[in-house]
Amino acid sequence: MTLALSCAFATSERSHEHARVAEELGYERAWFYDSPALYPDVWVQLCRAAERTQRIGLGPAVLVPSLRHPMTNAAAIATLAGIAGVERVAVAIGSGFTGRLTLGQRPLPWQQVANYVRTVQGLLRGEQVEWEGAPIRMLHPAGFGAARPIDVPFIIAAAGPKGIEVARSIGQGVFGSAPIPGFARSVLLAMGTVLLPGESPGSERAIAAAGHAAAVGLHWATEFDALDSLPGGRQWAAAYDTVPGRERHLALHDQHLIAVNDRDRTFVTGELLTIQKLAQTPDAWQQQFQRFEQAGVTEIAYQPAGPDIPGELERFAKMLR
Repeated sequence: MTLALSCAFATSERSHEHARVAEELGYERAWFYDSPALYPDVWVQLCRAAERTQRIGLGPAVLVPSLRHPMTNAAAIATLAGIAGVERVAVAIGSGFTGRLTLGQRPLPWQQVANYVRTVQGLLRGEQVEWEGAPIRMLHPAGFGAARPIDVPFIIAAAGPKGIEVARSIGQGVFGSAPIPGFARSVLLAMGTVLLPGESPGSERAIAAAGHAAAVGLHWATEFDALDSLPGGRQWAAAYDTVPGRERHLALHDQHLIAVNDRDRTFVTGELLTIQKLAQTPDAWQQQFQRFEQAGVTEIAYQPAGPDIPGELERFAKMLR
């Protein structure tokens, strides 16, 4: 395998410790999620990780433009670069799937995302840019922020042709949940668990380690009207019928990418994990990643979950390498 191996964390109070473990295991980068309705502040945890590691790359995946003023994110990027070193920092940014859905909002238009990225990039170069009708510039003197220009790669979390076009025009790569060909840097988010010898995908351990991903598969099937493609999909959706429509996003995203919530638990089975290829043998994982590499993926960002995240990181790294 020539794929780069990174990891992605549903940012928790221990994510900085998990990044240190990932570094020891040879992971090349640690991405931290930016969903403030679910996880601790991404920048706080990234800076804590920077102080506890020496080599591993660090960055958010993915920032959501509507959550912060561009100056706020530019200053945060500069802070992380000042602690970790600019060569260790990369920034992924997108239209806001989970980060906005948890707030009851739809993803942003891609034109708005592109304008935001250009603004942050300009600020980091030390330029004066315009935002909300006023000129702005990073004014930090020496000792109050990293010196400009600050050159870090921006990876675009592309979804569909509009997102891919934005990535081609202003990004240095793409980040997605499916292979995106045609880029020198194409990061694929992978979730699930490596089965132990003789273990069933429906085992308690496998459900704890990969069930969060299966639940997200049900959520995505709702978004794309594909519930009939998954066992029990319609029955799962019906379990949320008792929740008022304007509050349903709060129930749907309970434990999102962390664990299986009470409503989802009945429907997250070994069969569902098998269909979604979330609990596989080492050989099956390797074959899958060979196909991804052939499809243009250059980096696997693995998101572990469950009670033994260090163990999940170790098994995944051993399997891939």
